[in-house]
Amino acid sequence: MATNPISSPSPRSSREEQATETAPICVLVFNSSDPSGASGLSADISTISSVGGHALPVTCGAYARDTARIYEHFALDDEAVTEQARAVLEDIPVTAIKVGFVGGPANLSAIAEISSDYPDIPVISYMPDLSWWEDDKQDQYLDAFKELVLPQTSVLVGNHNTLWRWLLPDWEHSRSPTARDIAMAAEALEVPYVLVTGIPLPDQFVDNVLTTAQTVLGNSKYEMFDASFTGAGDTLSAALTALLATGNDLGVATLEALEYLDHSLDAGFRPGMGHYVPDRLFWAQPEDDDADDDGEADEAEASSDNEPETKPIEGFVMPSHDTKH
Repeated sequence: MATNPISSPSPRSSREEQATETAPICVLVFNSSDPSGASGLSADISTISSVGGHALPVTCGAYARDTARIYEHFALDDEAVTEQARAVLEDIPVTAIKVGFVGGPANLSAIAEISSDYPDIPVISYMPDLSWWEDDKQDQYLDAFKELVLPQTSVLVGNHNTLWRWLLPDWEHSRSPTARDIAMAAEALEVPYVLVTGIPLPDQFVDNVLTTAQTVLGNSKYEMFDASFTGAGDTLSAALTALLATGNDLGVATLEALEYLDHSLDAGFRPGMGHYVPDRLFWAQPEDDDADDDGEADEAEASSDNEPETKPIEGFVMPSHDTKH
């Protein structure tokens, strides 16, 4: 009796090629562990996954913190950071690198050396508020970041006040520095693009500006939230890094990252007794089916009336960072 022939399985190589083509982009992240889940590597991993990437988290240290404040930070030594990063870089194609808070000058030096070996991979650097840290440690860290990491940085992300105090410490004008003023200071340190966030505006609004030293490329204005958040900066910078890694233009990636952050904050929650935390998986939450059509129409109309004022952001070419140390 004849039997039906068994179809031959697809060659293993073909399946592997298909898997490679559909795999998410990989983003290397240098940051610290946060046991509260509000910031650091927790924020990076969930954000990068949420926007369709795969995070390669290099642990540079650990916070002792809750949702209200940072009590201490314990940095890993630079050899541990280097071995973590080299291991994945030699195995996995990386399309973008994010640098968060890494704990000390030695780790910054290690990261600068690693990134200089991969000049075609864009580096997005985020500078958080370090006012919780001892003054001498803070000064050493900021000086090392200027000297070692900023020359490797493609885009610098930070709050207006944080970047002002860091890059323009001798500012003497009666007015606050503009985003372009900050970008001019960053350009002197070889940073081509700066995303300045949280610029105060009247009527409880803040502006977020992508700029170079020569021109403002675009901006997005959002209404301030009543709540205090922890982890917003890590969320924004991780989203921007992942969106750039997928091949988006810097302007498009910036606007999408800001919109992602706005939605995450709008859906934010308070897990403890301190600050609120962005819900980076807001899109996975079940929708409220009890809202009636009239309510949805009113909400849509109100939303259209309060659209953030946005200047279209022009395209750009991401330069390589071939600075040698």
